[in-house]
Amino acid sequence: MASVTSLTASVHQRLASALSAALPEAAGADPLLRRSDRADYQANGILALAKKAKANPRELATQVVAQVTTGDLIQDIEVSGPGFLNVTVTDRAITENLAARAADTDGRLGVPRAEQPGTTVVDYAQPNVAKEMHVGHLRSAVIGDSVVQLLEFTGENVVRRHHIGDWGTQFGMLIQYLDEHPHELDHSGAEVSGEEAMSNLDRLYKAARRKFDSDEEFKTRARRRVVDLQAGDPHTLAMWQKFVDESKIYFFSVFEKLDMEVRDPDIVGESGYNDMLAETCRLLEESGVAVRSEGALCVFFDDIKGPDGNPVPLIVQKSDGGYGYAATDLSAIRDRVFNLKANTLLYVVDARQSLHFKMVFETARKAGWLNDDVKAHQLAFGTVLGKDGKPFKTREGETVRLVDLLDEAIDRASAVVREKAQDLSEEEIAERGAQVGIGAVKYADLSTSANRDYKFDLDQMVSLNGDTSVYLQYAYARIQSILRKAGEVRPAAHPELELHAAERALGLHVDAFAETVAEAAAEYAPHKMTAYLYQLASLYTTFYDKCPVLKADTPAQIENRLFLCDVTAKTLQQGMALLGIRTPERL
Repeated sequence: MASVTSLTASVHQRLASALSAALPEAAGADPLLRRSDRADYQANGILALAKKAKANPRELATQVVAQVTTGDLIQDIEVSGPGFLNVTVTDRAITENLAARAADTDGRLGVPRAEQPGTTVVDYAQPNVAKEMHVGHLRSAVIGDSVVQLLEFTGENVVRRHHIGDWGTQFGMLIQYLDEHPHELDHSGAEVSGEEAMSNLDRLYKAARRKFDSDEEFKTRARRRVVDLQAGDPHTLAMWQKFVDESKIYFFSVFEKLDMEVRDPDIVGESGYNDMLAETCRLLEESGVAVRSEGALCVFFDDIKGPDGNPVPLIVQKSDGGYGYAATDLSAIRDRVFNLKANTLLYVVDARQSLHFKMVFETARKAGWLNDDVKAHQLAFGTVLGKDGKPFKTREGETVRLVDLLDEAIDRASAVVREKAQDLSEEEIAERGAQVGIGAVKYADLSTSANRDYKFDLDQMVSLNGDTSVYLQYAYARIQSILRKAGEVRPAAHPELELHAAERALGLHVDAFAETVAEAAAEYAPHKMTAYLYQLASLYTTFYDKCPVLKADTPAQIENRLFLCDVTAKTLQQGMALLGIRTPERL
């Protein structure tokens, strides 16, 4: 089905036409339409246009009103104050527009797809091989996954990339230790869980580190192993692959708990660009973008200096010939631009790495790999804080393990579900507890603008009141309960009916869904979707309190209110899905 033109867009079009009829030189001007608490919409654009045309704004506004036809879409339009226009739309237009959205056979609620989609590579959820995921990995995964859902829903071609830390000096130490203690990762063919896999790796890592720090001969052997690994020695590579495979078992188990789809082909770690590093350095040096300084290959910038006033370089290759993160990140840019044909590169990475990415992007621009047609952007996110406002740690001062955090969220949510549960089995309570708990963690993260820090407060997150995912899930479950109780009576739109103020407010907000999706996707801003959905649930609560559904005055009104419930539920469900959050039918 074709996309549905929103009421806002329709009213905007009418006013723009009236404006150019009243003032021909204003053709194509923006009436600056927005939602208002004085009417359905207010247009503020006439003031600036009148000033430009040296006209009286109130008189111009009156001339515009004279050009507007009322009746089908616009019920009433009046001049307010110095030249604002207050616009009220008809009840019929609200109901008909919602009916068109509900009738969308694709289930997209009339949200359009991009006519000329680009290709965006989203780099997110970047854990490290042989290391446990901690609370610091949460935001990249959750924000990145939601941005991927939003972009894909608008029709963008999205390439997911999980740039895992799977290369570097510590692997020499690990491989050498495992070579000398082969039984340490021997499962004898038995399947292991993700937790066990990481527990084995963690134990191995600690043992290898102890030996590395205390045994000089082992340290020498381990360093030789790094050289073997980088040179592609088959035995060493096979050992390294064992670590990667073991870690992936664990990664997949954590992402599954987070209710996130992570596919194996999307995992392209640091090692994936190994063969490109030398060429990346050669290209940068030959073009003069990078220069040798004290034996290292560096890129200098006019505007990046240290506290001492000296330039701070991006080191692409160390003086000993080793490659740093910059070489890998620049090679990844080349791969994404020239092989994947991306127009946009989006990095969902901690704000503390902002300087690194600023330097990497600037280097890529100087080299001609990024330009006006191919852009790179860091979606920098803030830190997860404890209730005390300090970075989230355990009581012992250690970084909180991600699985522990998620398990606790699920336990808390299960307690809330059990308390409210009506006729739910233990199995259903466990399933709902996971959906509510994980949803609560995701929503708390996404409802804060990504670049801000946020407090991790589980009590608040799983509350049925306030701006939480549980409040939204509860609103959805309540609607499903009403639809079940309606029995044989089905939702049906009745455009001929007058609407209550609460019905109008709800209907107008539902109609703004497509515009919110477009804005949230264009700005990589899931928090705009959470704000929209919270307001939707709040407006539904007001409607539920003021407008009896199954006890409405007439059969037509019952059907129309059931229809409003149904289209609200569909919007809630789709909006939550774009945040990666489930909406259980019963809570």
